[in-house]
This record gives sequence, structure tokens and C-alpha cells, in this order.
Amino acid sequence: MQRKIDTVKTLMDAMPFIKEFRDEIVVIKYGGSAQSSDELKAKFAQDIVLLHLVGVKVVIVHGGGSRISQLLSDLKIPTEFIDGERVSTPDVMRIVEMVLSGEINKEITSLLNSYGAKAIGISGKDAHFLKAKPKDEAKFGLTGRVENVKSEVIHNLLREGFIPVIAPIGADAVVGHPGYNINADLAASA
Repeated sequence: MQRKIDTVKTLMDAMPFIKEFRDEIVVIKYGGSAQSSDELKAKFAQDIVLLHLVGVKVVIVHGGGSRISQLLSDLKIPTEFIDGERVSTPDVMRIVEMVLSGEINKEITSLLNSYGAKAIGISGKDAHFLKAKPKDEAKFGLTGRVENVKSEVIHNLLREGFIPVIAPIGADAVVGHPGYNINADLAASA
């Protein structure tokens, strides 16, 4: 019973914020330690679904650096960081996309859907909605920076009631390009 009372108190305290942010778009970057345990993942998903249910239009951009590093290590693919950013060779980029788009993105989407949301996982390569250029190709390889965001892609998904879950992989205008590894914080701010 006390737990229910605490939940009601929390919701009452949140009411001014719910009123303020209802129908607003809120971009949330999800990464780091919040992805480290099943309990934290579940709480994150529950909080996102609650925001969605009270009318906040949530957009999630996720990272996954530690899981990328782990898989690269398991596969014995060398990785290097310069100034805190991963140098993304073509081999590294394959793993980045596999982990971000194929593993983490689908895990988050599935979790949100299991709590009653209508979430959809995409990457910046889908509909080329995150166009990118190399940050400094000679130094960082396929690590990129966002040049343009086709915001109408996100607006269309939100209008249809979806929670977009975005893997920060940028598209290039060149046909067949493998894409760019974009820092999730920078992708979310773009």
C-alpha cells in the first residue's frame, strides 16, 4: 500500500512538468551505465512509456560504446580512441552498425514495446535522415559529424504515435557508403 501512495505522490509532484511538456518533443540520449543492468533498462523503459502516455513526444538516441568495445575485443579487431572518440575503420564500422542498429536498438525497441509503447528502431541511414560527413577522415576514418537532419522523418513517426529509437549512424550521399559512426550525444543534440 505504501508503494502505491509513493507512486501517487511522485505523480502529483510531476504534474507541473507533465503540463509544461505535454505535446512537446523531448530528445533523450540513452547510454552508459543506464544500459548496464536489466533493472536499469526496465526502469528506463517504464519511465519512457509513462512520459509517452502523459503526452510527451519522446525521441531516444542511444549509444553503445562499451558493447562495441567488448565485441571488437572478442573478435580481436583493434580499436583506437583519439580525443575520446573512436577511430572507425571499415572493419570497426561494421561492428559499430551491428551493435548499435542490430543489437542495442532492437533491444530498446522491444523493451519499450513490451511495456505497451509503440516504439520503432531506426538509424540515421534510414531515409537518409541523418546526413553526415567525416569528422576528419585522415584521423578518424568513418567517424562522422551530422551535417543535416531530415526532421520530417521524426515528425512523421511522432505523428503516428511512435517512439523513435535512433542508432546514431549517419548516411553519406555516396551510393554504397558504409555510413558514419556518430557520437550519440552529438546526434541527439543535432
